[in-house]
Amino acid sequence: MFENSERSNIETLGEFGLIDHLTKNINLTQKSTLKGVGDDAAVLDFPGKKVLVSTDMLLEGIHFDLAYTPLKHLGYKAIQVNLSDIYAMNGTATQVIVSLGVSSKFPLEAVEELYAGIYLACEKYGIDLVGGDTTSSKQGLVISVTAIGYADEKDIVYRNTAEEGDLLCVSGDLGGAYTGLQLLEREKMIYIENPNIQPDLEGKDYIIERQLKPEARKDIVELLKDIKVKPTSMIDVSDGLASEILHICNQSKKGCNLYEDKIPLDPMTFETAREFNLDPTICALSGGEDYELLFTVKQADYDKIKLQMDITIIGHITERSAGCNLVTKAGVVHPLKAQGWNAFPPAP
Repeated sequence: MFENSERSNIETLGEFGLIDHLTKNINLTQKSTLKGVGDDAAVLDFPGKKVLVSTDMLLEGIHFDLAYTPLKHLGYKAIQVNLSDIYAMNGTATQVIVSLGVSSKFPLEAVEELYAGIYLACEKYGIDLVGGDTTSSKQGLVISVTAIGYADEKDIVYRNTAEEGDLLCVSGDLGGAYTGLQLLEREKMIYIENPNIQPDLEGKDYIIERQLKPEARKDIVELLKDIKVKPTSMIDVSDGLASEILHICNQSKKGCNLYEDKIPLDPMTFETAREFNLDPTICALSGGEDYELLFTVKQADYDKIKLQMDITIIGHITERSAGCNLVTKAGVVHPLKAQGWNAFPPAP
């Protein structure tokens, strides 16, 4: 990937030299950051707030494929998937900690490119990078990000607090990241068979970006505050719509009706799914990595929610005994099943 560019070996810097090199231009912006990179630990201060902490790991060959994932996009995405968890708690994200495991195939320039994406995401979302670790890796690139934020106790929204009669809502549209992944995988296989054939991604920018450069929905959290709607439960859509709905229902001990014809699909997602002989609804239900917010609101908030262009009401919460159901476009009721991401697939 980097054979034709100038290479600077990371070994010449050493661990602390690499950290200094990557973090020398950090500019802290959050009042809650008292001390960032440069000491044994960061020092944060959130007077009168509850602290929110979430962490995720991204592993080469499991969560991303460097054959079609630009390193700058990967750095950006690594931050976004973690910020999304803070926003799913109805909180404000403020800091991240980034740790890397880097194999010897990566020159310094590659790590700089990865960090360019990390810094771009931090700058766009007003996040301070306050620490991390670097080490060598024999398993390829490993990225671990911890996101930190805060919220007033009264504002925090959990997964287990949905109530019967609540409206089930989702931001944005779904299935785009999965169809984008199918497209990238297809072009990768074509390239492997014939490296002279250039990837054909023309006109597919939206779904490619949904996969490679997702955006955490900070704007939805801010919008809900502006219209004075506090969700009764919330989760981000990382593993597919069906899986996330079942998380809310199982933890809240409730059932639900999800209406297939209400699931928001972008036209490009719909068309690309059909090109791959996939059911667009299944792409939304099981695809994952959309990083939209799925949440429930009280029926009394219907008039406020229905006016929001980027929020769709897709169903409602029922009593537990009614089960979790998908109501098809034909009006047929099926049990809602999750077939999304499995972090621990069975061994071959």
